Amino acid sequence: MKNYFDIKGKNAIVTGASSGIGAQWAKALASQGANVAIVARRAERLDENKKFIEKEYGVKCIAVPCDITDEEQIKNMAEKVLEEFGNVDILVNNAGVVIKGAFLDQTTEDWDKVLNTNLKSIYLVTKYIVPNMIENKYGKIINTSSIGGVAANKGQVGYYTSKAGVINLTRALAAEFAPYGITVNAIGPGVYDTEMTHEHLSGEFAEHIAASLPLGKWGDIDDMDGILIYFASDASKYCTGQNILIDGGKSSMI
Repeated sequence: MKNYFDIKGKNAIVTGASSGIGAQWAKALASQGANVAIVARRAERLDENKKFIEKEYGVKCIAVPCDITDEEQIKNMAEKVLEEFGNVDILVNNAGVVIKGAFLDQTTEDWDKVLNTNLKSIYLVTKYIVPNMIENKYGKIINTSSIGGVAANKGQVGYYTSKAGVINLTRALAAEFAPYGITVNAIGPGVYDTEMTHEHLSGEFAEHIAASLPLGKWGDIDDMDGILIYFASDASKYCTGQNILIDGGKSSMI
């Protein structure tokens, strides 16, 4: 019987993999037999995750410290990963940041940091990895969008703008790379209890908001693993340019 979700022996890159969703997704890919290159700025956290992944799952894991807003560092990262792995089958563009504050209180530096981290980094990392996929006529690119890419509110203008951009960049790249056997899709989290959000997910107000979701709770960090493996595997070979929201049903209320 064919295993449509088989990614054993595939080589993957995950950015923003020092903590949160990125670290979880690196572990999810490794748990299914994929070798993973974990990329982020915090070298110590990457080393911890590398040791865990290799011990727990027995796959090859390389930790590559990199500021994904710096094109030269990205170029060097891509060269190192390709030297170690030979090829890249799966690219997960996950690194992200949010800066909160009223629009008039936000600085140009705040805007640039969020857009460069959340959107421009996808352009740059893909730019240096996709030629290898084109050469091999195969690739799975998975971008992290957000429910904030299809709905917005006050106080996070750069974040909402960047995530909307991720969704349309995903569509554009899907059309661009389809002739080469490369699919490009996005996963849009709702609210999950991660390092970035934990301090905001306690108290009566947070409990009230969680209870208002159709599924009645915030997301657990592993709730998106299934859709990640779907997009990373040949189960999704005829699916490209899509943005799947994993948000407890929140988007059904928009």
